[in-house]
Amino acid sequence: MDLVSPVLDVVTLICNCVGDRAASVRRLPESLKSLRTEMEKLSNVYKDVKERVELEENLEKKKRTHAVDGWIGRAEAMEMEVNELMENCDEEIQNKCLGNYCPRNCRASYKLAKMVPEKMDAVAALHTEGSNFQEVTVPLPSPQVFETPLEKPVGLDSPFEKVWKCLQDEKVGNIGIYGMGGVGKTTLLKKINNKFLQSSINAFDLVIWLVVSRSTNLETVQETILDRLDIPDDRWKGRAEERKAEEIRRVLKTKKFVLLLDDIWEPLDLLRVGIPPLGDGNQSKIVFTTRSADVCGGMAAQKSIKVECLEEKEALSLFQAKVGEDTLNSHPDIPMLVEMVAKECKGLPLALIVIARAMASAKTPQEWERNLHKLRKYPKNLPGTENDLFSVLAFSYDSLTDEATKSCFLYCSLFPEDYQIPSEHLIQLWIGEGFLDEYDKIQEAKNQGGEIIEKLKHACLLQVGRSQLFVGKEFLKMHDVIRDMALWLACEKGKKKNKFVVKDGVGLIRAREVKKWKDTQKISLWNNTSVEELREPPHFLNIETTLYSRSVMESFPNGLLTNMFVIRVLDFSNNNKLRELPVEIGNVVTLQYLNLSNTGIEHLPVVLKNLKKLRFLLLDDMFSLGPLPPQMVSNLSSLQMFSMQSPYKVDEVMLLKELEQLEDINDISITVTSILPAQILFNSHKLQISTTLLQLKGCRGVKQVQISPYVQKLKVGSCDELENLEIIGSEKEAIPSKFPRQQSFNRLLRVQIVGCRKLFNLNWLIHAPKLQSLDIAFCEMEKVVEDGKSTEGSEIESCSSVFSRLASLTLNCMPKLKSIYGHALPFPSLKRIIVKYCPSLKKLPFDSSIAMSKKLEEIMGNQEWWDGLQWEDQTMMQNLTPYFRPLKIYQVIHLT
Repeated sequence: MDLVSPVLDVVTLICNCVGDRAASVRRLPESLKSLRTEMEKLSNVYKDVKERVELEENLEKKKRTHAVDGWIGRAEAMEMEVNELMENCDEEIQNKCLGNYCPRNCRASYKLAKMVPEKMDAVAALHTEGSNFQEVTVPLPSPQVFETPLEKPVGLDSPFEKVWKCLQDEKVGNIGIYGMGGVGKTTLLKKINNKFLQSSINAFDLVIWLVVSRSTNLETVQETILDRLDIPDDRWKGRAEERKAEEIRRVLKTKKFVLLLDDIWEPLDLLRVGIPPLGDGNQSKIVFTTRSADVCGGMAAQKSIKVECLEEKEALSLFQAKVGEDTLNSHPDIPMLVEMVAKECKGLPLALIVIARAMASAKTPQEWERNLHKLRKYPKNLPGTENDLFSVLAFSYDSLTDEATKSCFLYCSLFPEDYQIPSEHLIQLWIGEGFLDEYDKIQEAKNQGGEIIEKLKHACLLQVGRSQLFVGKEFLKMHDVIRDMALWLACEKGKKKNKFVVKDGVGLIRAREVKKWKDTQKISLWNNTSVEELREPPHFLNIETTLYSRSVMESFPNGLLTNMFVIRVLDFSNNNKLRELPVEIGNVVTLQYLNLSNTGIEHLPVVLKNLKKLRFLLLDDMFSLGPLPPQMVSNLSSLQMFSMQSPYKVDEVMLLKELEQLEDINDISITVTSILPAQILFNSHKLQISTTLLQLKGCRGVKQVQISPYVQKLKVGSCDELENLEIIGSEKEAIPSKFPRQQSFNRLLRVQIVGCRKLFNLNWLIHAPKLQSLDIAFCEMEKVVEDGKSTEGSEIESCSSVFSRLASLTLNCMPKLKSIYGHALPFPSLKRIIVKYCPSLKKLPFDSSIAMSKKLEEIMGNQEWWDGLQWEDQTMMQNLTPYFRPLKIYQVIHLT
């Protein structure tokens, strides 16, 4: 008996062990099912994380974190391991014997059965880790040097070589470049900056470009440098000047840097800024430009290099290039006259360019002789004073053909130095000022404003501006010398100093200074400029215009508007902290233009209805604004232009009904967020013909919309269920209209479609022959326009008119997009194509058999996308490659 008991115990243990293993093997199919479920969860999280990473890497200046990158790699490896395990398990299950009750290889089956729950735990752990990622990317460091746009310089070889030699000299750290306004100092500094793009000759860690300007204060300089150094905001935002300087010094003392400072008007204390002292073996450099040799001394420049005016030969070459071959060859006597006029400019590059453009249209000797006589009435010598410079530059102003254009030009001087002026905003102000009052319709005035901009650009009195970060929006800018000249002219050549008052970033303006504005006509306050509270309202007998932008005040000083008896334009736009309007706003009965866009104003006072002369009311992007007072809009009996994009709390139905009551309204920009207001809009002939910009935003449940043929700009955003857009009057109307069918969108100029994931094509654009700008983003479509198909599916007879006026095409975040159009198109007007994160777009609708647009300026996109494009022939690739510009990862595409 004693021998039997231990044997039985051993047998029992063996049976239990075998039983446990057999149970594990029997549970293998069920365990596999659980593993597949866990793996599906992990796969979904993996896709979510991967999409977030790729989106942020492509759209923003970011890269994935090491933790996320490691997790993605482990998740991919886990997927392979699980797939292999499941294949082995499936094979083992299929190989059972004894009626599928017993595995052929018990040991192998048990081993697999044991691995499944272990792998399941590992998958679950990865799933948990991936679900808990708060941040998947971090900002990329800024590039070593930013390229600055630059035309081929003329006559700067000598000063460039001098500066470059100093940059290579270890004994010279601080270099000053000085010379009169318009002589080419900024151009020289840009050439130096771009030279550092050649990595083979760049021995520096970092190149910093900074425009100082006359009104720039030390804090602005510090914050620009801090931003360039990618120092996190929480280390310096809201901190004292000394703390900001410490942060700058902490980073720069570890680097070999070049600091390029453009347009310094007075000595800048670099130690206070945070720039570490040069020398001490760090071999860093500072290069700055200024108009004054005294500033070079005040900045302790070790080398001061003067930029001289051009030699006669160089000046003539530049002048001839700007006049153009057509004018030079129009008569045998003109080349000699061109040489005589060029000499009058005394080699000043800016004067040469401006006057050459002003005279480029003169094709007879008589015109040139008359113009030369006019030019000689101004001083011949340019000793360097502002007045002499302005006298030369004013010739271009005097050559403008009408008073409206001259007024529009002088008006541009109300914007700060180096300010990028949005062209659309500028034209609206011109119209509000009454410069273009000869036109009854707002659109006609806008068209004339566009023509005036072109005139001023051609005369080099305005330049094409461009933001480094924002691509696709139209900006203008004034050269600072031209702007100073315009202010000089506006103030009657300096005789009436306060006729135009422009204050930029000056802080608090004292009441005693405000009293000096009694003869002022136009006031322009910018960038943290504020006005002291007034004890008693001053009398402004002549003020017609007040521009007040980017302030920190929550309310406008009470009393400032009280005695503005002739004020016409009041622009409070872009004051995010402004919460309320002055109490006396309802008494400013002469007001014709009021812009409150992008302010923090929460309520509009009922007294606004007293402004019976108001013609323009702009209320865009007022995200804090509550409901409008009833009957306020309908009481503005002179209103011609009304704009309210992106409202949140506005009764759209009430607003549209009030707009419909206005007799003179002819330009409406409006946002519609539901079907009912859309029905009111599309069934009112007056509202249809007056609505120039229509934004459909977040229209839930709407699958199909008919658009008025009178719309000029169409924005559709976040309409998730929208499947089709058509011209009003088609048979299948989700939003019915009682007006007859129109054949085309003859007025449609700009289209923006964002976040409409069920809108799979834009075939209806075939009916928009005048379309100039097309922006599409975050859509799931594979084709923009299906080859040869109109909205109704009928064949298109000819593609010659398709996109024939299109000047700008922007495609952003369209992962499924494969085609813009099925075959090649001529695109005779195309200037710019921007493509970002459209990895499936492998072909552009061009080929060498169709003549390309002569207006093409650039094709912007990711380098990887461009390198992966497929071409019908190499000729087209060679023709287009010079126009390609790599899109920087940090650049934001602005949808117009």
